[in-house]
Amino acid sequence: MLIKNKNIVVGITGGIAAYKSLEVVRLLKKEGAKVFPIMTKAATEFVAPLSFATLSENYVATDLFTPRSGQGLSHLKPAEIADVLLVAPATANIIGKLANGIADDLLSTVLMATKAPILLAPAMNTNMYESLAVRENIAKLKKRGVGFVGPASGELACGTEGAGRLVEPEDIVDAVKERLSADDLKGEKVLVTAGSTREAFDPIRFLSNASSGLMGYALARAARRRGAEVILVSGPSNLPRPGQVSFVGVEDANEMREEVLCHFPQSTIVIMAAAVSDFRPALRHSKKMKKGADKLTIDFEQTSDILKELGEMNKDGRAGDKFLVGFSLETEDLKKNATGKLQNKNLDMVVANGPVGLGSQTNEVMVIDSTGTALELPPMAKEEVAERILDRVVELKG
Repeated sequence: MLIKNKNIVVGITGGIAAYKSLEVVRLLKKEGAKVFPIMTKAATEFVAPLSFATLSENYVATDLFTPRSGQGLSHLKPAEIADVLLVAPATANIIGKLANGIADDLLSTVLMATKAPILLAPAMNTNMYESLAVRENIAKLKKRGVGFVGPASGELACGTEGAGRLVEPEDIVDAVKERLSADDLKGEKVLVTAGSTREAFDPIRFLSNASSGLMGYALARAARRRGAEVILVSGPSNLPRPGQVSFVGVEDANEMREEVLCHFPQSTIVIMAAAVSDFRPALRHSKKMKKGADKLTIDFEQTSDILKELGEMNKDGRAGDKFLVGFSLETEDLKKNATGKLQNKNLDMVVANGPVGLGSQTNEVMVIDSTGTALELPPMAKEEVAERILDRVVELKG
């Protein structure tokens, strides 16, 4: 994983959104990061240091002049060990200090002294965020290479509505990963499909499958972190939409085909991770099908083979030269069947897996490319599988 065993220093400043940072710390720890919290004095008025100490399993630094017992004056240690220094929430106060070289407490001193990538997640009143001073300070920091995630818009604790909400903890963690990611997909336009499709019998019932969309969503997030412009075309899914990704929701195979063909010409890399239904009811009833006879017979017809259509377009150059990746879900002869799909549909690469990954947070896949090379990956989280797939895409695409 990108953040496993990485040292993430998390600064928490004084705002009502400080409580959300507890979830950020929990998520970082869940993915194997070593988390070192630093709280400003104002932050301790909103959340007790003990809460962060419990979740991070680490000492919470709060004061520039009160070192941890037995460790000497080591207030700059976090600046030295950090792989990423995250501030969430980042108030107008800490943004102003960092922009103007002020180091008058522990967090601002560590920020000034670190050579690690810095990521700020702003959270404040809308009028404050939109003030000229804050906007100028943010612009100044961006020119220096400081990263920002958010803020989001919505209802604020002060009762107003607008920009200034702390973005969701999952988006913050994803932004931390981005700061640690290679920028090897910059300039690429990546089209990803995800999830299942629903082929309706009537207004209520449909034919579908157990795909959750986790793999496709993980690929979209990973490609975005690596610098690509990403379009995600997704069937119905309960997953939150990835941040900074163009999202298109579809229902059935026909809609997915239309959207994929719309975005295919502009894309440079296409990853078809969706589990598109191979069949649909030949007749869709306009009203609910009532119980009647003991048996019900439904005629099915094949849906369009979107992947094959893309492969043929790619082969004859109708839409330029794309790097085309397909997925092959098999219940037997995994390598043989996946290799056949790779060849028959003119793919550059195919990711083969069994049904064990459906709806699961983990997956076990085999990556086969057009040279016949097969890379078998052990069971791992789908976020990590996504990174390994993209590693191979970058390697093969050159």
